[in-house]
Amino acid sequence: MTWTVTRVLGDRDAGLYLTGVVVSGFGSSAMWLVSGIWVKDLTGSNGLAALCVFALWAPTLVGPVLGVLADRTRRRPLLIAVNLALAALLPTLFAVTTRDRLWILFTVLLIYGAAGVVHDAAESALVATAVDRHLLGDFNGLRMTASEGMKLLAPLTGAGLYAAYGGARVAVLDAVTFALAAGLYALLRVREAPPVPDPSAWRARTAEGVRHIRHHPELRPLVLVAATTMLFAGLNGATVYAVAEGLGHSPAYVGLLYVAQGVGSVLIGLVSGPLLRRLGERRFAAYGIVLTAVAVALRAVPSDPVALVCGAAIGFGLPCVLIAAYTAVQRETPAPLLGRTSATANTLMYAPNALGLALGAGLVELVDYRPLLLTLGLTRLLTLPPLLQRRKPRDS
Repeated sequence: MTWTVTRVLGDRDAGLYLTGVVVSGFGSSAMWLVSGIWVKDLTGSNGLAALCVFALWAPTLVGPVLGVLADRTRRRPLLIAVNLALAALLPTLFAVTTRDRLWILFTVLLIYGAAGVVHDAAESALVATAVDRHLLGDFNGLRMTASEGMKLLAPLTGAGLYAAYGGARVAVLDAVTFALAAGLYALLRVREAPPVPDPSAWRARTAEGVRHIRHHPELRPLVLVAATTMLFAGLNGATVYAVAEGLGHSPAYVGLLYVAQGVGSVLIGLVSGPLLRRLGERRFAAYGIVLTAVAVALRAVPSDPVALVCGAAIGFGLPCVLIAAYTAVQRETPAPLLGRTSATANTLMYAPNALGLALGAGLVELVDYRPLLLTLGLTRLLTLPPLLQRRKPRDS
């Protein structure tokens, strides 16, 4: 079996894509952390600092609408334009020097989030065209590895740069990474046919992505379990500070738990392609659910080694469902519909995470976290039935 990295990086366009993900992901991860620290320093408010994350994620809620843009124009020029626009936008944050100018930062974060939705939809659609069909699982796994790897490295760099030079310098770093990513996308050798004109209303075009997922026998169960996966991920994530406290550690210990989870996510990305080919999307997702359920339940054990191993296991198992769903969407969706379908799938998969965090924050205040974790782990297994239904065989 050829190693995933060798298979994907041997494809010129796939290698350029992944390099772009690493470059822009480094700047984005640094900026996402620093924006909250910046607001906290200027206002002293934890609530306003948390609002930064909301501003970045809020555009995901209208993903199906924004995704139409990725189907109305050629995707490679759109990716280049989005990256260059963000590179030009971010230096405006030099104007954020006092509390009364925070509206500039929040406006930039909202635009940043909206651009990210369009970018992800266009990228997913273009990848399905540019990357060999049999390498899509490998690519999506390595994209997860690159993204999670940057989340482990970039925040420390961003925090150090912020401490030394301030938030505006981190914004410049992020702008440079977007400019570099635009250059990498410009090097892609992708032949795209112009999009077919669609006279229907924007609302009707938006609904097509939702309709495609709802009526497709392969996509519907995978996107459904991905949505429930992220709901449970939010519920579980809300318990992480209680887990640290139960182990007798300060809140800073949570950082170590997140590192363990990040390591697991990096590892699954490296092997997801071969596993997807061997197991298929449904079984790959189902094994990930079982592993995550067991790890969440075992987090109730008051042991540091167990907590760290469970963190890594959650990081390994949770992305299985997402990678399977992304790959299925790319394989099973016609190219003219792929942008809005990808954006719709992202909304359906990630919006429940915010709901899970909110519900979990309330539950962890009302009940002891140990029985809560056991309940979450066992209940997680109830999401398996849609994946266990028989399906028609197909070439994977």
